[in-house]
Amino acid sequence: MDANAGALKARAAGFRDAVRVQEALTAPLERKALAWLARRTPNWIGPDHMTALGFAAQFLAGLCYAAARWSLLGLLGATIFIAINWLGDSLDGSLARFRNRLRPRYGFYVDHMADTFGAIFLMAGLGASGYLHWQVSAALLTAFLALSIQSYLSAYTLADFQLAHAFLGPTEIRILMMAGNVALMFFPRVELFGREFFLLDVGGAIATVAMFGMAIAASIQNTGRLYNEERLP
Repeated sequence: MDANAGALKARAAGFRDAVRVQEALTAPLERKALAWLARRTPNWIGPDHMTALGFAAQFLAGLCYAAARWSLLGLLGATIFIAINWLGDSLDGSLARFRNRLRPRYGFYVDHMADTFGAIFLMAGLGASGYLHWQVSAALLTAFLALSIQSYLSAYTLADFQLAHAFLGPTEIRILMMAGNVALMFFPRVELFGREFFLLDVGGAIATVAMFGMAIAASIQNTGRLYNEERLP
């Protein structure tokens, strides 16, 4: 065995897979649905195929949002692709676990890098849609990345990977986005405090504050936990 192979083997042996903590509102129903789908997925479809499907769907959802500037069909397309994104992004890991084909380091890295680039495409499309100011879109993306970084660092340092915050996980966010798309078709603007705002600007501002709040609260909690676990004599 050469030095590189030995180093790779030692690295893999020392890897500690994080415990997935899923306490979202839809988690019990989602687990049953994914188990049902995993049992019925054809053998020629693998976890990597589902990851690619989820990423492509998120990219196409961003394009549909951008197209919504000219046609309401863009909102319909975005809704469909967000649903497909759920299928690909959620079923890849379930399929790997069901078939006992787990690659924890590879799966974690690829899945979440796909999520990161997919979120960039999605927020760029929203910013170009004409329904959301680009400043709010940028703030949303920043808050999402801050919360994601917190979760990834928690998984690395504490071996706890929180998939939901305040009972809201990726599935709940997708449901809210799809419901928002339907609402946009009828009520693109709302009146607050005597002024008119884009509906998505209001929702985006609330979501940005909420995600930053979750990231800050989790950071404070985890800092205290790590300080106590590694308290110096």
